[in-house]
Amino acid sequence: MPMVMGRRLRGLGAAAAMGWAASAQAAELFIEPAIRPDSGDTAFIIVASALVLFMTLPGLALFYGGLVRSKNFLSVLMQCFAIAALVSLLWLFGGYSLAFAAGTPWIGDLSGIGLSGMDGMRTGLTIPENIFALYQMMFAIITPALVIGAFPERVRFGWVMLFSAAWLLLVYIPSAHWIWGGGWMAGLGVLDFAGGIVVHTTAGISALVIALMIGRRRGFPQTMIPPHSPAMTMIGAGMLWVGWFGFNGGSALAAGAAAGNALLSTHLAASAAALAWALLEKIKIGKPTSVGLVTGAVAGLATVTPAAGYISPIGGVVCGIVGALICFYAVLAVKQRWKVDDSLDVFAVHGVGGMTGSLLLAPLATTALGGVGLAEGRTVIDQLGAQALGVGVTAIWSAIATVIIAKAAALIVPMRVDAEAEHDGLDLSSHGERAYEFD
Repeated sequence: MPMVMGRRLRGLGAAAAMGWAASAQAAELFIEPAIRPDSGDTAFIIVASALVLFMTLPGLALFYGGLVRSKNFLSVLMQCFAIAALVSLLWLFGGYSLAFAAGTPWIGDLSGIGLSGMDGMRTGLTIPENIFALYQMMFAIITPALVIGAFPERVRFGWVMLFSAAWLLLVYIPSAHWIWGGGWMAGLGVLDFAGGIVVHTTAGISALVIALMIGRRRGFPQTMIPPHSPAMTMIGAGMLWVGWFGFNGGSALAAGAAAGNALLSTHLAASAAALAWALLEKIKIGKPTSVGLVTGAVAGLATVTPAAGYISPIGGVVCGIVGALICFYAVLAVKQRWKVDDSLDVFAVHGVGGMTGSLLLAPLATTALGGVGLAEGRTVIDQLGAQALGVGVTAIWSAIATVIIAKAAALIVPMRVDAEAEHDGLDLSSHGERAYEFD
């Protein structure tokens, strides 16, 4: 980034300019040489931050909300909104610092608590650290919000809040530090461009664990529990797709060719996965569905996320097709074979997709397949081993910590609502409101 040697004193309006006419000839001021943030990169990450928040509010809220029964729609929106507010404050009061301050290989320190004094550059980047902290806050928001798709229609709101706070601190933040914050996994060469391990593996594994702990909804799996608004789910999925441009493109942390390549790979993966899922539904059940089409797109997006910045556009298509195929059969296995009520397929789509993409990264990142290439001296087998280690350790830690956190939170607020509240729906029983009022 070029050094900025000086700046011109700008006018403060016509009247002020006239009043300062005598000093106009001396308007050129010089300051000490300093590295300045790149305005283009900074603007790009600000916009990307807004797009990632848009994924949660309202994208994920509508995507999930459309898939539940109408009497529980508002409760899903409440959980997404409340988690966004809760995580933002936790990020301010130590979350960011624990994830991204130097600290130890296992966890950061509290040197950045309060997010003050961060106007300077983030080391190694061309953006101010406060913008980097803002961008990473949006990732921290959406990750626990993803988990709620495992247990809608039957969980207490207070328990969700307690669990989400503890889960952020004990699962998400350590995982982010291990890979993105210069922790021990980064030292082993584990790669995760935008969250296949840090976001999707943690959320997917934790969702499966909680679905097992909380139990099935009444009537599952004997009774089909249809979504109340597939149209709303499609709208939410469209917002997720758009927001993913900030999620994956912004992870380049600069406006340049790397971001462009990530965007191309991301968009093509979603496109290929959506069509592949629709074809699988046509073969399996005789007709493609709207929910299937958008679920396929999300599966492709989750699969390409860890690899987007390292692979070619063709690699994005491969991620999309492979991700759709594996996630499609994972959905069938979880619900039909295992009979686990992971209600909105968080594990089968986000978890399996993120883990699959994390492993696909190793071969697809090679120059032979159009990728950016692996680190010098590193083979595909070496990288695959590092990726498998990262996925495996993160999955195990997520599962163990989730069990402990869920049980601890249940000591304060019971996990599941009673049978009457579940029958009436969480909108009314938990919040005293209905999403829809008809005269």
